[in-house]
Amino acid sequence: VDETVIVTSTGALALAKVPASMVVIGAGVIGLELGSVYARLGAKVTVVEYLDVITPGMDGEVQKTFQRLLKRQGLDFVMGAAVQKAVAADGRASVTYKLRKDDSEATLEADCVLVATGRKPYTAGLGLEALGAQMEPRGQVKTDAQWQTNVPGLYAIGDAVAGPMLAHKAEDEGMALAEVLAGKHGHVNYGVIPGVIYTAPEVASVGQTEEQLKEEGRAYKVGKFSFMGNGRAKAVFQGDGFVKILADKETDRVLGAHIIGPAAGELIHEICVGMEFGASAQDIALTCHAHPTFSEAVREAA
Repeated sequence: VDETVIVTSTGALALAKVPASMVVIGAGVIGLELGSVYARLGAKVTVVEYLDVITPGMDGEVQKTFQRLLKRQGLDFVMGAAVQKAVAADGRASVTYKLRKDDSEATLEADCVLVATGRKPYTAGLGLEALGAQMEPRGQVKTDAQWQTNVPGLYAIGDAVAGPMLAHKAEDEGMALAEVLAGKHGHVNYGVIPGVIYTAPEVASVGQTEEQLKEEGRAYKVGKFSFMGNGRAKAVFQGDGFVKILADKETDRVLGAHIIGPAAGELIHEICVGMEFGASAQDIALTCHAHPTFSEAVREAA
């Protein structure tokens, strides 16, 4: 990684010019956000992913729709591919990968390679070793339910501890810990932390996916509504995507929601508030929503 030809997300924000071609290693959030930005600026973008799906851990239907829409925008995908090496020479790079299904090897040439295979906690220089702080196998600081480490009086939150590396998760932990330190009862509801992918269209999710519910053996119902049936979305030519709500089959309590479409990152919070209140899908469906708005699609799904 030289941050000029082979870059991380840091170097990708400071390229001297838009590359004619770019290979993105990893089809996670950062790779797709930055890859789609450079595709819109005119780069020929190829995404190489080890797994057979993009955005691992997201709802399966969203993954398929999202990949289809990105392909339509000009991004190419090489799935099930294990990158062997990336080499920079004379201002260009070559990426060699092996397909997992048959071990065949291939090489891609590009002006720029973005390595977006995830981030590790950065704890260097904090003196954790000297203090004897326990660490998790993947480099996070080990904490208890009150964010305290094994060293009395030493607490850790945010990207340095387990859980999603999201600024809003860290902020919630900071507020909760301040309550704990003041002798009160700080709490973070980790089941209601929204995640947003800032592409066009946006993707947002909260709670459980259909795959997780199946694995749990939980009986659930699905409510889905396409933005193609939403007046506001059609009027601004953003009818791609849908709202999907998952609710408990018996109680109708909302267990999760997955949105791909216009303003998805804003729309998800109606579900977050509902889940905090233990709302049923019917509660959302019976709430009056202004017309014409994108949010009507949430009501229709409910």
